[in-house]
Amino acid sequence: MQQLKILNTKERKVILGKLKEQFGFSGALPYVLLMSPKEKLYLVNRDIERIELSKLRIDAMGVYFGEYGKGMLRLSIEGAQLVGKHCTKNVVEISERETKQWLMGKDVEKDLLLSGFVILKCQEDFLGCGKYAEKDKKILNYIPKSRRILAE
Repeated sequence: MQQLKILNTKERKVILGKLKEQFGFSGALPYVLLMSPKEKLYLVNRDIERIELSKLRIDAMGVYFGEYGKGMLRLSIEGAQLVGKHCTKNVVEISERETKQWLMGKDVEKDLLLSGFVILKCQEDFLGCGKYAEKDKKILNYIPKSRRILAE
């Protein structure tokens, strides 16, 4: 079992700084940030601070927010939905046809002047986070197979 760590103020500022740097995030995250040894981030209600986690063996807790590694932050679907409306940078609008492709687990071909991770949006819906590959001119899909929709 892995041990989740509550991020202190300094570590939390690093994550919030990455959110601002990568996505232009200007909102607030009124949650406790937890990190697993595999660099997965989880958001939990502030009441968790009352529990002594060191005595528990917990694999995951709260909402999976994303991964932080190699100086980059990759948001989960829920993470993109939570912060998306407060982001002004690297948010890519895609069509309904491209949305269906994305939800089936396919990469979306786009010619953008961006690099790194982007948040995908269709109208008012935030669909998740992908990595833009400049060389191939497409957004790489990170949706797990268990969450993909089947082709019609």
